[in-house]
Amino acid sequence: MWRCPFCGRTFAARNQAHTCAPLGDLDRHFVSSAPSVRATFGRIVVVLTEVGPFTVLPEKTRIAFQVRMSFAALAPRRSWLNGHLVLDRRVESSRFTRIETYSRRNVLHAFRLVSPDEVDEEFAVWLAAAYRVGEQGHRAPRDG
Repeated sequence: MWRCPFCGRTFAARNQAHTCAPLGDLDRHFVSSAPSVRATFGRIVVVLTEVGPFTVLPEKTRIAFQVRMSFAALAPRRSWLNGHLVLDRRVESSRFTRIETYSRRNVLHAFRLVSPDEVDEEFAVWLAAAYRVGEQGHRAPRDG
């Protein structure tokens, strides 16, 4: 892991390009949000805590989740939570608002959540898969 000497963030690759700025206050992201938005965020944190240790990075415009690399990000709005997960393959679901392929095993899946109830069993599976991408464990050779 490489630590930026200017902002202190850690990255999987040395001299990785990033917006070099100090992290902000997590609560600032929720000042204008409905309580359900914060509750949805809290539900995501609970699910991820069951998967393993991670770092929450309250950046200027988003809240990123990182293990070895960032694997998810959230942007609280007034009545919903915009976000994305990085998965190691394309997953077709009407729950995703956009899917972008960055490389063979790094596929961004954007979503919008309005309630903690939407962080259900299916979504928890996706969070766990994204966490594995964050560990970069998905880069190991696949069986078969």
